[in-house]
Amino acid sequence: MTATIRRYRDGDRAAVYDVCVETAGAGRGVRGRYSTDDLVPDIVAGPYLFLEPGHAYVLDNGERAVGYIIGTASTPDFVAAYQERWMPRLRARYQPLPGPPVTEEEHRLDVMFHPERWLLPELAPHPAHLHVNLLAGYRGSGHGRELISTFLASVAAAGAASCYLAVRQANVNARHFYARLGWRPVEVPGTVPGTYLVHPTA
Repeated sequence: MTATIRRYRDGDRAAVYDVCVETAGAGRGVRGRYSTDDLVPDIVAGPYLFLEPGHAYVLDNGERAVGYIIGTASTPDFVAAYQERWMPRLRARYQPLPGPPVTEEEHRLDVMFHPERWLLPELAPHPAHLHVNLLAGYRGSGHGRELISTFLASVAAAGAASCYLAVRQANVNARHFYARLGWRPVEVPGTVPGTYLVHPTA
């Protein structure tokens, strides 16, 4: 399907959230799975749109965003901004857990309220990170590759020499896709091998 890449605009937020919901859960979608469909995008999309719009791009089919790439050139700076500026917005809708997470939704909330866990020493040499998602009808046509190239150029211009991303082991198609693009795994103790992949920005 025909679509073009452009910079994110404020009016794209609802469409980006929709794409996030439809593609989360290793590509299977999570609509209706939690108490609100905003839960996952409030963790993995909203903070980037709010804090890092300069590195956000969408795939536009002429009517709406049908894919996106978001991220940051500096994970430490992003985590600090998340805690200072995004967390207060979250607290208006969600409450931190009183104890260890038990349910799947509680595990999501645990991630939401502990962004400092993204600061892994093994990933320090790769300061940028990204999230990319496309609706099913727009995969396999080179759009993902183009979005990633656009993002890597964006964070390279901001001074990031290398980028990382996380991929679920269950998402076999994604792992094969990134391998073809030259992303290589980095071993991080305590995680499943191949969970984190890295790539130079230039």
